[in-house]
Amino acid sequence: MEQSKSTQSRRSFLKSSLLAGGGLMISFAWLPGVGLADTSKDVDPAEQWNELNGYIKISSDNIIRIFNPNPEFGQNVMTSLPMIIAEELEADWEKIVVEMGPHDNIKLGPQFTGGSNSVRMYWKPLREAGAAARHMLIQAAAQTWNVPMEEVTTKAGMLYHAKSGKSGTYGSFASKASGIPIPQGIKLKDVKNLNVVRNSKKNVEGSKIVSGKPLFGLDYKQEGMLIAMIQHPPAFGMKLQSFDASQALQMPGIKDVFTLELYEDGFEQGGFDTRTFNDLLVIVGNTTWKVMNARKKLIVQWEAAGDTKDTMGGRGAKREVIVPGELESTSTQFEKMQEYAKKPAQQLRKDGDPETAFKNAAQIIERTYNAPFLAHNCMEPMNFFAHVTDEKALLAGPLQAPGWTEPTLSKILKLPADKIEIQMTRMGGGFGRRAYGHYLSEAALISKKVKAPIKLIYTREDDMTYGIYRPMYTATYRAALDANKNLIAFHVKGGGIPEHAIHANRFPAGAVDNYLAEGWQIPSNITIGAFRAPRSNFNAAAEQSFLDELAEIMGKDPIDFRLELLKRAKENPVGKNNEYDPDRYAGILKLVKQKSGWGKPENKNRNRGVAAYFCHNSYAAHVVDMVMKNGHPFVESVYSAIDCGIVINPDAATNMVEGAVIDGIGNTLFGRLSHKDGVPEQNNFHSYRMIRHSEAPNKIEVHFVQNDIDPTGLGEPPFPPVFGAVANALYKTTNRRYYNQPFFEQALQSTNKPKIRRSIQ
Repeated sequence: MEQSKSTQSRRSFLKSSLLAGGGLMISFAWLPGVGLADTSKDVDPAEQWNELNGYIKISSDNIIRIFNPNPEFGQNVMTSLPMIIAEELEADWEKIVVEMGPHDNIKLGPQFTGGSNSVRMYWKPLREAGAAARHMLIQAAAQTWNVPMEEVTTKAGMLYHAKSGKSGTYGSFASKASGIPIPQGIKLKDVKNLNVVRNSKKNVEGSKIVSGKPLFGLDYKQEGMLIAMIQHPPAFGMKLQSFDASQALQMPGIKDVFTLELYEDGFEQGGFDTRTFNDLLVIVGNTTWKVMNARKKLIVQWEAAGDTKDTMGGRGAKREVIVPGELESTSTQFEKMQEYAKKPAQQLRKDGDPETAFKNAAQIIERTYNAPFLAHNCMEPMNFFAHVTDEKALLAGPLQAPGWTEPTLSKILKLPADKIEIQMTRMGGGFGRRAYGHYLSEAALISKKVKAPIKLIYTREDDMTYGIYRPMYTATYRAALDANKNLIAFHVKGGGIPEHAIHANRFPAGAVDNYLAEGWQIPSNITIGAFRAPRSNFNAAAEQSFLDELAEIMGKDPIDFRLELLKRAKENPVGKNNEYDPDRYAGILKLVKQKSGWGKPENKNRNRGVAAYFCHNSYAAHVVDMVMKNGHPFVESVYSAIDCGIVINPDAATNMVEGAVIDGIGNTLFGRLSHKDGVPEQNNFHSYRMIRHSEAPNKIEVHFVQNDIDPTGLGEPPFPPVFGAVANALYKTTNRRYYNQPFFEQALQSTNKPKIRRSIQ
């Protein structure tokens, strides 16, 4: 991919904007690596662009550019966020060009992709941006035509004055409009009148993706760019002692081998900073292949790291954290979790008198659920480009949280923020992994050291053994029943390495008179981070499995049992701070029951599992139908019900849910990363099992609750309940409950001879 040799900092960009006066004269060649959504709509580089606000620029020949503020890794914000602007702008969607905006949190907002917040966070600001631009165009037309503003109307990128018969394109008034102060408090459309939003639009980068156009960080190139890789310790709890690079340096194309320190002693880490291994052994050369082969020639001695101290900030008060230096193994980690589970834990919530209720119970049901570390395994390996000089820094690549990373870069490079330019390429997967910017910081330090542009690349083995995993979790659920099998108390006690997954104020909190939630955690040197629906993905799996088993013991239908609890939470809620809306929660259960034909006679022989969950401000439920296929459990079909408020782009939203379903099935059945003496035992796809194409469901039906509630999350909420629905369907298929993820091998090794109610060849 050919890139522009020139770059432009945020400061110079703003300066050129001011010099352009009423029109903005730039070709956007300063945005290398990010092309037009549709090159057929490209214009002459000398074309005059008029900036109405940070998100919208219009040319004189009526081409409208909308800048997407948030990083894109497949959730389709490149389409959905500009749709929100186009809605209020009253623009013709077919004549809009979408580009990835530069990192500029002053003009474009937080620019963070994570927590299912993109649409929710930008829903109002982007509507206001579109409405303000439309108002400015109307004002410009009214002044030109010398008519009252209220008599000017807009439609599909055109301005009209019915009384005089005058009309004009947005482009013909863009220059004048760009000189009008941006108005505040413009009235927005009634959501019932939306016509761009709620209508499916094709992915604006779809043709580029399927035709292999350069969009991703790995595609980014610049003249004179070198390739860098890092040799990290083979085990968590080890560090570099010494190395001999003489053989590697003799190989063709190898420029240098050296060590670097990621963070200096006492460095205060921000919210998304991490340091799996602080001492970096770096090898730099001309090509990826040459560097990979030369790295094999390094002779390295490692030693025990011992306990280390991290200074943490960014998410609360500054604090010191001692990171243990032991070489951890999954077997001993599991034993340690069992020991901790017996100890007193932190009380997270307590309603009523659960101790007395359990003491007086006629029956107590207790089950413990366990889950391993999981690797993110983004399809695009971790990478980042950096060109750092004494005066400025240019970085380009896949990143979820540029605003969180920039302050760290500023500190480690000793450069002011306005001298740092971060360009965001499309990401080949994120799932939380790319929120942690250590690989960007590593690239920047390497470039500064070699005084040249470099691209840092992780191999798949590097990525899978470098940390930032989903934590290892456990949770014990207990329920107390009276003599009539009524639920009188509920207790959950969960822990993990190095954090627990308990969300104490979520369902069924608020639905049981006597309720107790507790949590504990074990320190570890194995680095963890956000993993699609952090904590919720395990919490939902355990909770929804337990509720199903509890319903069976109580002699109740699983959906009806949940609806009974939700009715109680609505009509007579227990305690305070219940996070969920019982009506919306019940709504998805009723919808999935209807759409799946749950309980109907024609479906009585299906091996069905159901689960529902609330997280990231949205509600999701799934019904899973499982069969045995060639002796293996196989999810044949899935019915999904989602309440995420207004759905911006229905087709894209459906795709998001389908992806979450398949991802969830794969992790439930196969996902596992283990350690022995600190060494990850899985380092590539031959040993870390992923779901395959032939194992994806034959059918996934997605149904959205139709309402006018402002949009909430969607990237993460459909994911957690998949785990529980699969576990519950697996029980129906094998007549055996499973408590330790992943389930696939256990199901195959079961000594039970289940009566299979349905099978396919």
